[in-house]
Amino acid sequence: MQPVKKAILKGFLDMLPLCLAVIPWGILCGSLAIQNGFTALETQTMSLLVFAGSAQLVAIELMAGNTPLLTILFTTFIISSRHFLYGLAVRHKVIDQPMRWRLPVSFVLTDELFAFSHHRKAYRTKTRLIYALSAGFSFYIAWNIWTLIGIIAGTILPDLTNLGLDFAIAATFIALVIPGIKNLPSLVTVIVAGISATLLKSTGFELWLVCSALLAMTAGYSTARLIAKKEVNA
Repeated sequence: MQPVKKAILKGFLDMLPLCLAVIPWGILCGSLAIQNGFTALETQTMSLLVFAGSAQLVAIELMAGNTPLLTILFTTFIISSRHFLYGLAVRHKVIDQPMRWRLPVSFVLTDELFAFSHHRKAYRTKTRLIYALSAGFSFYIAWNIWTLIGIIAGTILPDLTNLGLDFAIAATFIALVIPGIKNLPSLVTVIVAGISATLLKSTGFELWLVCSALLAMTAGYSTARLIAKKEVNA
């Protein structure tokens, strides 16, 4: 098999488990939008252009609740800002590549593809770029297919939000986050994020997600600084 075809096939197969894992998530996103007054075209266009599951779900719920525009924009900005960090993390690997490669890679650089980006040779060669694009765009296509199924389900079936499909969000991120906990700052970040999110959401605070993320990052950064300072003084 030619290297290009092999890279395409491997990218697709490696991403396939995650494509299947977000089936409930995509269906929930599509059906939730329909049941909150979005049209089928608006819902599908959101998945085609935004392509950010967590931001889409949060935006849909906030818009359906007549939340002020500034709150919606700020919340989705904070949620999606992690993609900026993903870009910084892989920048040194793609900086020498032509723009025709960097632009499509940046578009499909989701949580799932970033989980595949830690190999030291990732994005370094044409074959590895093709692998990344195959993995990324296969996830993009799958996400839009699941959204379409959700649109159809939301149109013809009763409320799907009572089926617990939103657990797919937690399950997907648990699978992505847990392998990345390799030191104390990471562990502190995850624990603080979980506890603060649970407590703040239970109070009905609108910016619970934003605040819990900021608290978690602050706790993780502070822990890393304390460890570094202790090592210097040792």
